[in-house]
Amino acid sequence: MQQDMADKRKPGARGVVVPVFLRPGTIGLWMFLLVMAVLTLFPVLVAFLGSFKTNAELTAGATVLPKAWHFSNYAEAWKTANFSRYTWNSLFLSVTTTAGTLLVASMAAYGVERLRFVGRQAFIFVQAATMFISVGPLVLHPQFRLMVALHLQASLWGVVILLVSAHAATYFILFSFVRAIPRELDEAAKIDGCTMPGTYWRIILPLLGPGLGVSALFTFRAAWNEYIMPLVFTMSQPKLQPLTVGLSNLRYGASAAAQTHYMMAGACLSILPILVAYVFANKSFMQMTAGSLKG
Repeated sequence: MQQDMADKRKPGARGVVVPVFLRPGTIGLWMFLLVMAVLTLFPVLVAFLGSFKTNAELTAGATVLPKAWHFSNYAEAWKTANFSRYTWNSLFLSVTTTAGTLLVASMAAYGVERLRFVGRQAFIFVQAATMFISVGPLVLHPQFRLMVALHLQASLWGVVILLVSAHAATYFILFSFVRAIPRELDEAAKIDGCTMPGTYWRIILPLLGPGLGVSALFTFRAAWNEYIMPLVFTMSQPKLQPLTVGLSNLRYGASAAAQTHYMMAGACLSILPILVAYVFANKSFMQMTAGSLKG
């Protein structure tokens, strides 16, 4: 008995406790995350540093850091590519698409989750199918013909309508949030004389805050980075081109010489709105992640 108690008092008698951060599994995980972070951030770093180089220095690729920091590349890129016009077009396209997608997807999620009607499962199946069956450019011609019939082929509103219609991912994100809201809140609102649209607007929509924030971030990013559809719809209207399409104007100068350094500067400028959107949606994104881990 005394011998056992003496063994318990000896340090290391029952084995050395290894800290969590020194365990092989944790070290391997951190090494993997570090490698992925480097692979993700390295191209962004190269583009950022390249935006301060001259075209000849950037083409040669001899050094990573610029020999001289040419901040004038950003001013020249802004002036040459008419960035103010293209930035406004991109903001209009992204903001309206985000607002329309959140409104349509949240109403659809609330209605489908709360109501039982014929074709409900078919609707959910079709929404899921649009996420896993990619038709890509195959539908561009029918979509363009549809917008021609609506006289929206030379307007950004046509692009907005088509992007809002592709809301399946947002729909399922908000559908899971609506399902987590107790039905007792709907019943209490109904007893107080609130209609279903009133319940959606006054009760459900405010409770969807974290889901709306995350969905807004993803939708804004997708609309901001959209290229093929705005390119097709703005071929006859260059003044309506967003940044993703307008950046191509920086590819060659007046003498048909490549201007890679200006394209780098323009690409870095086009990243800024996405970073701002992430800063505003970061709290909602973290709330959604914490909620999923807790659940």
